[in-house]
Formats: sequence, structure tokens, C-alpha cells
Amino acid sequence: MASKLLRAVILGPPGSGKGTVCQRIAKNFGLLHLSSGVFLRQNIRSNTDVGVLAKQYLEQGQLVPDHLITRVMLTELEKMKNQHWLLDGFPRTLAQAEAINKICDIDLVISLNIPFETLKDRLNTRWIHRPSGRVYNLEFNPPLVHGIDDVTGEKLIQHEDDKPDAVVSRLRQYKDVAKPVIELYKSRGVLHTFSGTETNKIWPYIYTLLGTKITPVHPEDTSQAFRAEEQ
Repeated sequence: MASKLLRAVILGPPGSGKGTVCQRIAKNFGLLHLSSGVFLRQNIRSNTDVGVLAKQYLEQGQLVPDHLITRVMLTELEKMKNQHWLLDGFPRTLAQAEAINKICDIDLVISLNIPFETLKDRLNTRWIHRPSGRVYNLEFNPPLVHGIDDVTGEKLIQHEDDKPDAVVSRLRQYKDVAKPVIELYKSRGVLHTFSGTETNKIWPYIYTLLGTKITPVHPEDTSQAFRAEEQ
């Protein structure tokens, strides 16, 4: 197995299961899960220059501009030069993808292709603990107590963007922005797309792919899942 450090990216629309897949990759393969959302919240809590600016955009219901989120993520990546990592939520745009290309080569891009109707159903039943970013789904990952975060006991919220009227617009916006990013990584031969409606059925294929790039630190038996798929 090559000793080269693995630089991976996961792409997928809201509700695609990126968080669940990232957790499993981090656990099984020891990759650092680098979430743009987590780093943004840390900067906002710490009142850094970037955090103060980002908070202003978010409070106005706007996306954080490319130059700000890029500044946050490149600063963090500088600290991770000697570790395997998986980027989540970055790059979202072509400008962000081109910025990261200036400091390192991306070896592997996992793209989650989930049917539109499945995404709508998932988002409509999604609730979030805003301070931590923990995500719950009332159908397959509900909180222990309805409306309450498992860890802190604080109230959960539903993003305005996750409510039925906003979901369709949000998913279309993602598709428009993500398309050139996906095409870029496809042209470089590092894009691997996984399609389906259930994360548990997609996961064995992702696991197998990762296993060709890096040795698992916690090996998992996926043969049973493959057999279930074949039946």
C-alpha cells in the first residue's frame, strides 16, 4: 500500500448523507474529517476577523463568500500537512476548488448522487442542534427525546431552508453550483460517484474504494451488505 498521504473530498447535496459517510470513513480509515461548517462555527465563537465577517453574512441569510471560506479552510489545511484528511463542505464552488488546487493535489473525490425525492423527504424531516451542528432525522436518526439534543438537552431547530417551500430551490441551487466542480474532478480522473437512496447500501462500495487507497485502521466486513444487495 502506498505511503502517500491521502487528500480526499466528499461532495453531495443537502440531505445526501455526507455527515454519516464522513463519520464512517474517519472511524474506519483514520482520515481527519475536516468540515467547513465546524471551522466556520469555531471562528464565529472565537470572534476571529473571519468569524466576525462570516457571522454578518449568515445573519443576513446569505452564503459566506468564497474568499472567506477559502481563507478559513486553507489556514486549517496548513496545519494538516502530515495527515490524511477528508474535506466536507469544501470546495463548494469552482473558485474554491481552484484555490485548493494551488496548495495540494486532490487524490479522491466521492460524489453522492441521491434521487431528488429522497433528498426532499430527508430535508423535510431534518432537525439541527445549531451550536454543535449535530443533525437528526426523524425517520432514521431521531433524537432520544423529540425536539431535544441528545448531548446537551438543548432544543433542536429546523432550518428555514429545510422547510418544504425552500427545499426545491435549495437543491436546484446546489446542482447549479456543484456541476462545474464535479466536472473538474471528473476531468482529472479522481471522481467516483455513488448512487442510491440508502446510505447503508452505498457505504460498502465507498469502503471498498477507500480500501484500494489506504489501509483501514478498523477493518469492516462488508461482504454481508454486498450479498444483501445481490438478493
